[in-house]
Amino acid sequence: MKKEIILGSMAIVLGSFIFFAQNTFAYRGSPNVKDPNYSPERHEAMLKAFANKDYNAWKNLIGDQPITKRINASNFAKFVQAHQLTLQGKIDEANKIRAELGLGQGIGYGRGGQFRNSYNK
Repeated sequence: MKKEIILGSMAIVLGSFIFFAQNTFAYRGSPNVKDPNYSPERHEAMLKAFANKDYNAWKNLIGDQPITKRINASNFAKFVQAHQLTLQGKIDEANKIRAELGLGQGIGYGRGGQFRNSYNK
């Protein structure tokens, strides 16, 4: 009985970890991972903002996110370049630009970090 309780508790803890880790670490530089707030309309608006290098449109879509402390009108073109490199599969090159911009590259990416899969936000 005691052994079953311990094994059951371990299974619950492990299952919880797997569930939360999957959600927490979903985005690792892949443009194919959708943000929980994704919508086709927002995605199209983001793509248009990137294509036109329109910082103001992007900023309006992003709102008050931590990334706006790092990305501004003067460095938005570099941010767009990192986005384009990511879509081309050139992750190392994109990460180099993100690092230059002061964007996080590891754990903390996301809601509390600096970089978010912003074109999917």
